[in-house]
Amino acid sequence: MGVLSLQNLSLRQGENILIENVSFDIDGGGLHVLMGPNGAGKSSLLKAIAGHPDYRPFAGQILLNNVPINNFLPEERSRRGIFLAFQNPIDLPGVSVAQLLKSARQARLPPGEVFDVISFYNEFYEALGSLSMDRSWANRSVNEGFSGGERKRCELLQILLLKPAFILLDEIDSGLDVDALGLVGKTLRRLREAGTGILLVTHSRKLLDFLAPDSVLILHGGRLTGSGGPELAIEVERRGFQMFAKERNG
Repeated sequence: MGVLSLQNLSLRQGENILIENVSFDIDGGGLHVLMGPNGAGKSSLLKAIAGHPDYRPFAGQILLNNVPINNFLPEERSRRGIFLAFQNPIDLPGVSVAQLLKSARQARLPPGEVFDVISFYNEFYEALGSLSMDRSWANRSVNEGFSGGERKRCELLQILLLKPAFILLDEIDSGLDVDALGLVGKTLRRLREAGTGILLVTHSRKLLDFLAPDSVLILHGGRLTGSGGPELAIEVERRGFQMFAKERNG
């Protein structure tokens, strides 16, 4: 199924070290949760994995199926199966949801392969239905006028259509009601069962009630200072993150 691996990864922005010596693996079909206080470096870490030019490692490696990808452009990482769902995805006025996904699918075709429009739309409408989105979504401009919950569904729709090997979710659960959380949880379980590796950033354990993560990782001050099973998220909810600052300062 493949593996996405971080080996002693460190990031800086100017003189500030954002991430220091972070290592962990995400296997295909694995679900790992990343938690930590605001400013801990969680979003920075996800952006670095996806190839954002402002978040380039100065030490360590990112490996995708044992291939170093530190110097790969974001589009190449995407073609190889990495997808970042943004915390606040941007609006794309004038670009319909169907146009975006059709273009993205075409860009992933092997040389010489003909794009099957009928097959694409069959998949597209099936994915819409699975997310309780009606067909009018096809013609809506991407994220323009979308509510917070609609933006999250649009991100999930892209994942279902592009079929990445690894997805990085930056607070996909923020601002969602219990019904929307249930839909997100159901979709993530479906992706995981299909072999997708998932790294989920969250501030809350509510979504974890619908999932059974393989591990919970705590990022504090740019370093991993705690790891454990789902019970660790419960402990965080009870006691906060300060208990995980000791290792960073020790």
